[in-house]
Amino acid sequence: MNPQAALIFVASLMLGTTITISSNHWIMAWTGLEINTLAILPLISKSHHPRAIEAATKYFLTQAAASALVLFSSMTNAWYTGQWDITQLTHPTSCLILTSAIAMKLGLVPFHFWFPEVLQGSPLTTGLILSTIMKLPPITLLYMTSPSLNPALLTTLAILSTALGGWMGLNQTQIRKILAFSSISHLGWMAIIIVYNPKLTLLNFYLYAVMTATIFLTLNTTKVLKLSTLMTAWTKAPSLNTMLLLALLSLAGLPPLTGFLPKWLIIQELTKQDMALAATLISLLSLLSLFFYLRLAYCTAITLPPHTTNHMKQWRTNKPTNVTIAILTTITVMLLPIAPMILTIV
Repeated sequence: MNPQAALIFVASLMLGTTITISSNHWIMAWTGLEINTLAILPLISKSHHPRAIEAATKYFLTQAAASALVLFSSMTNAWYTGQWDITQLTHPTSCLILTSAIAMKLGLVPFHFWFPEVLQGSPLTTGLILSTIMKLPPITLLYMTSPSLNPALLTTLAILSTALGGWMGLNQTQIRKILAFSSISHLGWMAIIIVYNPKLTLLNFYLYAVMTATIFLTLNTTKVLKLSTLMTAWTKAPSLNTMLLLALLSLAGLPPLTGFLPKWLIIQELTKQDMALAATLISLLSLLSLFFYLRLAYCTAITLPPHTTNHMKQWRTNKPTNVTIAILTTITVMLLPIAPMILTIV
């Protein structure tokens, strides 16, 4: 892609995100979401592969439907209350429609079908943007309207997302699809706590974004897209592969890695809110996704393919590891001991 064009699209993404997260009026928030959608489409379809075009089409249709629902919910609220302010969303029907619209934007169950397909059709760098930056504006809208949202609906969506995100990722061999189902599962953890402690949702999102960025950038460096390729990629950059293993375990939420922090805090908060049953259920369902993280980690750690066919071994690269990956990996692996400091900031 032409560098000037890429710069314009990335700048538009930043602009759309900034407009949405800094606006008070529903129309401005909707404008930011639309700018975001239009800016990411060329980045998804830039390879001109039929699957990329299909992914861009699916993404456009779902996001357009979700944006229409956002506009509809805000107009319904304005009709009944005379308020266009985002924080003044008080009408129950509007709240219900908005929750559905944001669930569609984020890829929460039952509106999740587009996300794995779109991620599979996109390049790794675009996949990273879709999994992190593109989730920020909808989560911000949920954060701003959280006092008015229906807790029972969000808890149901969250538990279903964690269940289906873990269950559907079990049989996948394509790493981008596995990461898509992992994203759906993590969104479940964010959705369950947004009504009770919205700041915890944001903390969870930030840490999830850092861990996902580490994994996507590492895979982009070693040019790995499938589990079979991951098994032979250890020869390229052994140290990077070792850190990828730790990053995957962190994303799974195992102590003493960073990924354990948001899960621990969310379970603690749910227990305080007398939701011990929901906390137990979501913890048990996250074991499903732990299985495919462990499978990825196993494929990362394996030094030889488990079957007899001769694989071409890649030559080891002498390129130094990117500083960005080094910093992100450090944060992904080593943030748990400074949890008290993080909590004072949040």
